[in-house]
Amino acid sequence: MKLGFVPNTLPSSFSLTSLIFKLPISFPFSHPKTTSSGRKSLVFRVQNIDHRIEPIPSHLMASENEFSELNRNLYPQIEPYSTGFLKVSDLHTIYWEQSGNPSGHPVVFIHGGPGGGTSPSNRKFFDPDFYRIVLFDQRSAGKSTPHACLEQNTTWDLIDDIEKLREHLEIPEWQVFGGSWGSTLALAYSQSHPDKVTGMILRGIFLLRKKEIDWFYEGGAAAIFPDAWEPFRDLIPESERGCFVDAYNKRLNSDDIKTQYAAARAWTKWEMMTAHLLPNEENIKKGDDDYFSLAFARIENHYFVNKGFFPSDSFLLDRIDKIRHINTTIVQGRYDVCCPMMSAWDLHKAWPEADFRVVPDAGHSANEPGITAELVAANEKLKNIIKNKGD
Repeated sequence: MKLGFVPNTLPSSFSLTSLIFKLPISFPFSHPKTTSSGRKSLVFRVQNIDHRIEPIPSHLMASENEFSELNRNLYPQIEPYSTGFLKVSDLHTIYWEQSGNPSGHPVVFIHGGPGGGTSPSNRKFFDPDFYRIVLFDQRSAGKSTPHACLEQNTTWDLIDDIEKLREHLEIPEWQVFGGSWGSTLALAYSQSHPDKVTGMILRGIFLLRKKEIDWFYEGGAAAIFPDAWEPFRDLIPESERGCFVDAYNKRLNSDDIKTQYAAARAWTKWEMMTAHLLPNEENIKKGDDDYFSLAFARIENHYFVNKGFFPSDSFLLDRIDKIRHINTTIVQGRYDVCCPMMSAWDLHKAWPEADFRVVPDAGHSANEPGITAELVAANEKLKNIIKNKGD
């Protein structure tokens, strides 16, 4: 496979500070909007490299040029036009809301964590004139009740909840948008109900494999954030540091609420301190909120201890054929410490038909400028495809 560097308007030899790098995938080229039969390209930026430029044929730039011309700015803040609570089991009730255009194309936002809940800013990724925007809080997160409850709380319960919500709102099919754990659940849901999904935007890929959990919670990421790691580590006695996930599980499920809160704060702060390429104080402060931290930490830990309730480590990758036809964009921060790029890369290799966008100057959070821009543009691309189909 030949690698090529694509300049804008550059001399044949120079010192690069920012350069588009394209890795063509061998699929017959037909139209830049096609997923299963169109040429797809890995696009990212390479910085500070000296290299002689070899121009790439202009027709290979079509998809990238189209993508760069799309709106990449967040939409203004809007308020929901309807909200409610849906009882999904004898124990659980989930919060939902709708905003944007009531007659628009439905899109469901799947939040991260698990246990993170939604926020009003999540609505801003979508054109409110075009999209019917559905947000919901997963079991025991956000406004859903009971709070921080682990009973009847599995990936399969959440998938059923998404379907119950779709049916409750009388939506035949919808676009799926999810980042971090939201990408995990989006993949699992779409693989279970591929006929209900019109397109997907995935960010900060998390496949819930052992090596991903070990990287972030058992000392791998500590090599990059030793200062943030030490408070997380030091809450656990040396005798229990053989598995931090298990040690935290014991404390997050303690009979003593103070022990639960202390563990929840440490767990949450560790993640919030590593979620951005540059520290974000507002994000870090979430770790001081006991109400938020308890749900976030308890539910995350519960899912990780139970390996996502998946039957195998490679479960999501093994079922890509079920969703290969769905028009999808994958957005990944190059320096994502929480969900390192190895997972996005593995997904890209298994699913080369999906657009793969690597943001060179970003970490994990959807709120980092480069990631935000790519997410909005990905929604705009799907919007245009849907509009063109209707013409």
